[in-house]
Amino acid sequence: MPGKTGQVPLPPWGNALAGATGAVLANAIVYPLDVVKTRLQVQVRRKPTDPAPLTTNDVHYTSALDAIRKIVDDEGILGLYSGFHGSLIGVASTNFAYFYWYSVVRTLYISSRSLPRPPNTATELSLGAVAGAIAQVFTIPVSVVTTRQQTQPKGDKKGLIDTGREVVNSEDGWTGLWRGLKASLVLVVNPAITYGAYQRLRELCFPGKTNLRPWESFFLGAASKALATIATQPLIVAKVGLQSRPPPAREGKRFKSFIEVMSYIVDHEGPLALFKGVAPQITKGIIVQGLLMMTKERMEILFIVLFAYLRRMKSDRLQKAVEAATSKAKEMLPLDQVKQSMPALIK
Repeated sequence: MPGKTGQVPLPPWGNALAGATGAVLANAIVYPLDVVKTRLQVQVRRKPTDPAPLTTNDVHYTSALDAIRKIVDDEGILGLYSGFHGSLIGVASTNFAYFYWYSVVRTLYISSRSLPRPPNTATELSLGAVAGAIAQVFTIPVSVVTTRQQTQPKGDKKGLIDTGREVVNSEDGWTGLWRGLKASLVLVVNPAITYGAYQRLRELCFPGKTNLRPWESFFLGAASKALATIATQPLIVAKVGLQSRPPPAREGKRFKSFIEVMSYIVDHEGPLALFKGVAPQITKGIIVQGLLMMTKERMEILFIVLFAYLRRMKSDRLQKAVEAATSKAKEMLPLDQVKQSMPALIK
């Protein structure tokens, strides 16, 4: 994270690039879990009296393992990677924007207040929320398209661009690309809790330590993400419901708000259904967050070394240029003196 004491600070884009790189690598490793948790979250448990399927897919999953098995049987192993490219684009853009704005906001806050020590937990949460809100406004369209891709039935698979056109051509028009924005803005408390908890746990568990070992970064990232996921799971489920196709039982009628999604789920399945998919969500979140923080710490060190190397190269080149100019000036000096003395010789 930016602003660690005793470490050469990276520019905002350096922190953003390090965070985005770590996020892409981490999410690529656990992407099948993302598909599984999304499929579990959009389905609604059917009742014998229901006249039509309540979910966007005819196949019903009873657990994460059951979902993996049925997806592979029905769609092949590639079914676990539906929307893979769009998801990685979304992950990269979201995390780049988040870490960039987090670094900017945090640096501005610390410099404006001239703080002798790191911000407290409440401040960290607020700074993370501001950065998360700014990032969501710019990156949520990719999230909408990816969610649609992940929940498309076997015979209706589309690419990233075609799925985007489908969203735009719906009744919402271009604004459909920002479906779930309100829920996403509320969900900025998730990364805020995550990174605020990460900072606090780091200070408690490893006080004064500048560079963490991989397992230490993994532990802190996993613990902080688990806390954030449990606290915000109902909103995560509601957001997925807003961004996916409406269940067939609603006859094409889209949800208007995350409150409506939550009410629909509670009416059909009960309050505990707001936590459906929580197992793969937490598993994915813990692995991703642990790998993200572990990778980001390493990437930050690499970028710091790279910047130091580039500065040294620039300094060496500048020094060589100065030495070359000085040497040339010394070579030119005798000639100038000869030219200056030539009128006296002529006389």
